[in-house]
Amino acid sequence: MSLAVKGKIEQILKPESGVSRAGKEWSKQEFVIETEEQYPRKVCFTLFGDKISLIEGLSAGQEVEVSFNLESREYNGKWFHNVNAWKIDKPTTENIPEPPPEFRMEDIPPEPAEDSASDLPF
Repeated sequence: MSLAVKGKIEQILKPESGVSRAGKEWSKQEFVIETEEQYPRKVCFTLFGDKISLIEGLSAGQEVEVSFNLESREYNGKWFHNVNAWKIDKPTTENIPEPPPEFRMEDIPPEPAEDSASDLPF
């Protein structure tokens, strides 16, 4: 299941890393956004491995749109949930087209002279 939500970055937590029982190294970083709804909610997202680079250059207060997957897993009879971010977009003004230049009377080409019509080759 892939979803997206817009909001403002509230907090960027420190990266964490370790070694799994299987001997594989892992790293993750979490960040929190506040949604832009009538009743705003705070959501904590997790970035794993090379996805941590998605948060570089971002800071608290910035507007973002986060694409994520929900994942649940069972451990010792309890269920744990992850909100795994896989894409972070920053809204830009580049997508807004520039308005056309203002129309001026001097932009109208002059009317052709009447005798120039007889100079046509056809």
